Amino acid sequence: MHLRFILGVAAMSIDKSILNDILEEKTKSHPCYSGGCQNARIHLPVAPACNISCNYCNRKFDCVNESRPGVTSEILTPEQALQKFLKVGSKLNNLKVVGIAGPGDALANFENTKKTLELIREADADITFCLSTNGLYLPKYAEALARLGVTHVTVTLNTIEPEIGAKIYKEVYFEGVRYTGATASEILLKNQIEGLKLLQKLGIVAKINTVMMKGINDFHIEDVVKKVKEYGVFISNIMQLIPAPGSAFEHMPLTTNRELNDLRKTCGKHLKQMYHCQQCRADAIGTLGQDCSAQFREPAAESEASIQNKLLKVNFTAAVASKDEKLVNQHFGHAMQFGIYRYEGGKVKLLETRDVKNYCNGSSDCGDAEDRLQEILRTVDDCDIILTQRIGYSPQKMLEERGKKVIQTYGLIEEEIRKAAEGYIVNY
Repeated sequence: MHLRFILGVAAMSIDKSILNDILEEKTKSHPCYSGGCQNARIHLPVAPACNISCNYCNRKFDCVNESRPGVTSEILTPEQALQKFLKVGSKLNNLKVVGIAGPGDALANFENTKKTLELIREADADITFCLSTNGLYLPKYAEALARLGVTHVTVTLNTIEPEIGAKIYKEVYFEGVRYTGATASEILLKNQIEGLKLLQKLGIVAKINTVMMKGINDFHIEDVVKKVKEYGVFISNIMQLIPAPGSAFEHMPLTTNRELNDLRKTCGKHLKQMYHCQQCRADAIGTLGQDCSAQFREPAAESEASIQNKLLKVNFTAAVASKDEKLVNQHFGHAMQFGIYRYEGGKVKLLETRDVKNYCNGSSDCGDAEDRLQEILRTVDDCDIILTQRIGYSPQKMLEERGKKVIQTYGLIEEEIRKAAEGYIVNY
């Protein structure tokens, strides 16, 4: 019986023993969950964006000489990911697992993650799907992951105390708002716990990754392990901090292998421990003991100088929906003005702001909003790109029919416009 027919929220009424047997078999064949079996896995780097900022992280997408989470030699579209999966599968007969582990967060890039898994499931009904996440958007997407046939999810959970989290996390971006300090950590932790509860309810096998940081959380990790056991977590993976150059914890003292394994032994009294973690790259391929991703890399990407030279030739005008003229942070239908920006010669310049009457103030107003929407479309008609945090299907389609590129995002206006410029090189 194919997995795609029995997993998912709508299929939870099947005989639980059948589901448990399938999950047990897939767990045995998963190299991370099984204790290091010799099956191969492929990590597909389709998720570049991240919604939290960790003090131990510095994601270098183009680093081919480092082996740690958050690095990759390339970013793939879902379609490119499918082709890579097919290519690797034709060479590795023991390929059993497809994972999405960044280089950012799989759920901060949910549409890319979803499309990738859908394409691969069409090509292979039985491949095991897993992903890694910080858990911030796990409550929002847990049921969708079940419908996609994801059977294994890893959540990086470093603390259950917001005060400790304030030392680990610099920022958390949640639902369009930037949080810092203990408040940021509290929001993250709440969603992580809620997400783990949902995974348990949905029958998805959960693993916890915890980065061991001297003087920060090392004394507290046993409490973390005890807590997550309450939510049906299958295995705990305590990892040594790898000081990333350029990160806030770049010079933090390392834990020794003995300290790490002593802690694992202590925590093993409460929950199964993972001793075989390789702290894999976001584009890892092969068995845990033998990464062969270099064999499948495409020719080297363009040089930075070449890319910068092309950016100097890119010109476009962007309309930005913003509440404060600093961030792309407003719904298209709620905007009462648009900032009009020009990208030219590698520089971003605010030309003007244009006032509009917002066409959506709630369900009572939206029904009579056609005239207002048409006025907004005319207001931005000389713009090439629309940058907004969210937009409805109908106005997006209307804009695209007028030849506009609509980008839904959140972030500093200048940074998001520069990202759009980089997209011009690849997509336009």
